[in-house]
Amino acid sequence: MRILVNGVWRESGAAGLDRLLAELGYQDAVVSTAVNGEFVATGARAGTRLADGDRVEVLAPMQGG
Repeated sequence: MRILVNGVWRESGAAGLDRLLAELGYQDAVVSTAVNGEFVATGARAGTRLADGDRVEVLAPMQGG
């Protein structure tokens, strides 16, 4: 299926958000996620199913001052 990740279309076989993050190399990273504009908490990622055309945002916290 095609999923828009941070503004870039990607082909993925991941059925869930947790699997997509692993596929993208984010499985151990501290990131915030949203699907179709809705925040998804870390604990809810495994239960968040993805569908063709979904928009996923993966954001890393910024550091510095």
